[in-house]
Amino acid sequence: MSLIDQVIRPDVRAMSAYAVADSEGFLKLDAMENPYTLPQALKVELASRLANVALNRYPVPSYTNLKAKICRCMGIPEGYGIMLGNGSDELISLVAQACATKDHPAKMIAPVPGFVMYALTAQFAGMEFIGIPLKTDFTLDTEAMLSAIEEHRPAVVYLSQPHNPTGTLFEEKDVIRIIEAMSDKGIVISDEAYQPFAEASFMSKLPVYPNLVVMRTVSKLGLAGIRLGYMSATAELLAEFDKVRPPYNVNVLTEATAEFAMDHIDVFNRQAAIIRSEREKLAQALEKLPGVEVFPSRANFLLVRIPDANEVFEKLLSRKILIKNMGKMHTLLQNCLRITVSSPEENRQFLDQFSACIQ
Repeated sequence: MSLIDQVIRPDVRAMSAYAVADSEGFLKLDAMENPYTLPQALKVELASRLANVALNRYPVPSYTNLKAKICRCMGIPEGYGIMLGNGSDELISLVAQACATKDHPAKMIAPVPGFVMYALTAQFAGMEFIGIPLKTDFTLDTEAMLSAIEEHRPAVVYLSQPHNPTGTLFEEKDVIRIIEAMSDKGIVISDEAYQPFAEASFMSKLPVYPNLVVMRTVSKLGLAGIRLGYMSATAELLAEFDKVRPPYNVNVLTEATAEFAMDHIDVFNRQAAIIRSEREKLAQALEKLPGVEVFPSRANFLLVRIPDANEVFEKLLSRKILIKNMGKMHTLLQNCLRITVSSPEENRQFLDQFSACIQ
């Protein structure tokens, strides 16, 4: 028996690592990133602030100033706090760690196809993940979700608002039915990574539903490189989740950059408004192309279905255009491609090449 066989879990040995495509030299439209950088004057101001960060000291793990700025800028209800993570990925992992049980595995439910980290973190923590398929139009199958909740009594239900990879914004009344059905069973997490583009949120519902958690990231807002996520819930829930959080999980450069961003949140909000406008323009242009079905999106990306997604994906790669081929993820996504909405210039460049590839 090899060393790997002796010490590494069988389920981990059977997995593949999370794959990130090499994007050097490509028009990168695969990761839902904001294409805009800071204005030059703000770059200079940020550089000055970062130069004064005490790199020789550990972060102060309370992150009091940053939390206060996020609460003020991001509409956290009065009396509610937040917990910070190294991206929302870490928060998803910490929730699973806190909710996993040893004797009988706790269960996690989420619609599928969905964000792969829900199932992965459940697996790593020893939870059982149960995926409930979306309807064929990518709307929420509420009755199937409610039946699964009644049958499995999960500790955690994830609902992405808007949903990744489809861009669908689930109906508020359906989400509320699920929150209420979970009231005596566990928590419902509204994962709002794409909230800047949806202009909809369950944040204001936190005081109404004690079992609701709202999770967000600043990545899609335009700060993917600093890796910062946050979530809000009742003080009692946050206190329990905080017990499994590493004490210095947000580094001092991220902390300083995020504080700076909150001081200039209007810049990022204007960028989000441009991307929302470009999303509609890009959707309209794609709908005019033969054989292209565009699904409604409230995120900063569009999901489209075409007759032969694999062939078009490879053609785009040969032209240095990188998007996401979703067909292998789930049967509902057969022949689907996901395209990040970018700047007007990059959107035009993509459309020109995409049009040529589907002829």
